[in-house]
Amino acid sequence: MRRAVYPGSFDPVTYGHLDIISRSANLVDELVVAVLNNCHKTPLFSVEERVNILLKATEGLPNVRVESFSGLSVDFAKECDARFIVRGLRAITDFDYELQLAQTNRIMNSEVDTLFLTTSLEYAYLSSSTVKEVASYGGDISKFVPPFVVDLIYNKIWANKNR
Repeated sequence: MRRAVYPGSFDPVTYGHLDIISRSANLVDELVVAVLNNCHKTPLFSVEERVNILLKATEGLPNVRVESFSGLSVDFAKECDARFIVRGLRAITDFDYELQLAQTNRIMNSEVDTLFLTTSLEYAYLSSSTVKEVASYGGDISKFVPPFVVDLIYNKIWANKNR
């Protein structure tokens, strides 16, 4: 079985992420979307919320499963018996960082390769940080994330502002 892991924070998941998920799911028998629990960041959504959002966003993709993890992506890939780590590239600046990461992972586990997919041009500018910033000022994020995620983001941001 060809299994791949697509790790990320997905805070929040964007159409760019979903583009990479659907395209990479077509390349493998099973894709594990791995939601990183990063203790060094303060996410908008909890790990559990991000997993649930991704479960709903990918429900039409039968060979995709969603899990959370902590630690190194290459170690999680080994735990999942995955041969590939999928990484999305938006611009040349992403490539420099991702290449270093891929080479480091390859040294740590030579049985895991990295697959780079360039994001579709229509999402090349898009990042989770941009979505959160636009939403924090009340801007329209409906072109960036699925409709059900729009409401979740606004509700979370306004709840945090009213604390």
